[in-house]
Amino acid sequence: MTQALFSHTYGNGLVLVAERIAALESAAFTFLTPGGASDDPDDLAGLAGFTCEMALRGAGDRDSRRFVDDLDNLGVERGESVSDAHTSYSGASLAANLLPALSIYADVLRRPRLPPDELEPARLLMQQELRGVEDEPSQKVMQELRRRHYPHPWGRPSQGDAAGIAGIGLADIQAAHARHYRPNGTILGVAGRFEWERLKDHVAAALGDWSVVESSPPPDGVRGTRREHLPHESNQTQIGIAYDSVPYRHPDYLQAWGAVGVLSGGMSARLFTEVREKRGLCYSVYASYHTLRDRGAIVTYAGTSAERAQETLDVTLAELVKLAEGVRPEELDRLKARIKSALIMQQESSSSRSGTLARDWYHLGRARTLEEVGAMVDGLTAKSISDYLAAHPPGDFTIVTLGPQALEVPLAVS
Repeated sequence: MTQALFSHTYGNGLVLVAERIAALESAAFTFLTPGGASDDPDDLAGLAGFTCEMALRGAGDRDSRRFVDDLDNLGVERGESVSDAHTSYSGASLAANLLPALSIYADVLRRPRLPPDELEPARLLMQQELRGVEDEPSQKVMQELRRRHYPHPWGRPSQGDAAGIAGIGLADIQAAHARHYRPNGTILGVAGRFEWERLKDHVAAALGDWSVVESSPPPDGVRGTRREHLPHESNQTQIGIAYDSVPYRHPDYLQAWGAVGVLSGGMSARLFTEVREKRGLCYSVYASYHTLRDRGAIVTYAGTSAERAQETLDVTLAELVKLAEGVRPEELDRLKARIKSALIMQQESSSSRSGTLARDWYHLGRARTLEEVGAMVDGLTAKSISDYLAAHPPGDFTIVTLGPQALEVPLAVS
């Protein structure tokens, strides 16, 4: 599969990074635009998400209905999300429709209508998302885990809170868009079939004269308490555990990620085998790697019955602590097989690659080819992961539980 990487930084700071994949008939794009949940004012939590929703209700000379119709007519499969540091807009279509789709999203970034008559319908949608979290205990406990593990405001959930959503007005949304939607800090990732010079010139025409807005990231606040129980009348208990790791940009990132892959990711992984299969303690258990720009964490979840919650917590923590003893070669072999399968599937997905390119540039200041990543995976050894774990043993856990009764943290890890 013939691939080539390109990148260009425009005079206003906008970055275009693209990978041409000649075998594909599609093309996809991902905009990472500054303005995430961490930028929300404390009394207007949810503002970034609200702004994202309103920006999609008409832009440029398109009202809300025409905006949707024009994208549908181009066959654009689209999505949007808000993370700690960014608002993301993405889309994928036949390659011939890439440039017209980018023109539409240039209006979203620069000229959203933010119609007053759409404010209350958008608010209702935001409130429904909040209620959805309340109705999903596993999501609620993991949100609270991130909130407490990271220093404020980096663990803030994108959905905000009820008071914040209720208090957001149109002027707040207009100000947030003007402050955060800016070229300096925006990254556009494109993957699939395209002509590089034509793509670069088109983006220059649409976004090259976008005005710079000076900004700085929010300062770190205090970190939350490391132990918390959320009372919840239920026959089930949700358990969230987090501990510090290195960020994506760190030289030891792949070792950290590999260690998590041994813990979780497949029915032969340690947590599934030890906590669920052998003991039948829970209906769901996993661990995953989470990264901000300057810090990372390993987050673990287990969902179990209230009667078996204490044992589930004890065994899960024991497996996390045991990880410091290192990994076995056969575990690494299975991990590499899964990673290579994922890389092959990513190679065949323009949407996946456009998002990865943009995120790579944000974290690393460059994009990595799949061949480079594959070579890094090939270079992983059980010894390199074990050495990393010996130097960075899991510990100093943040633990949040949600259920009918609080659990005891074993003395060995308290």
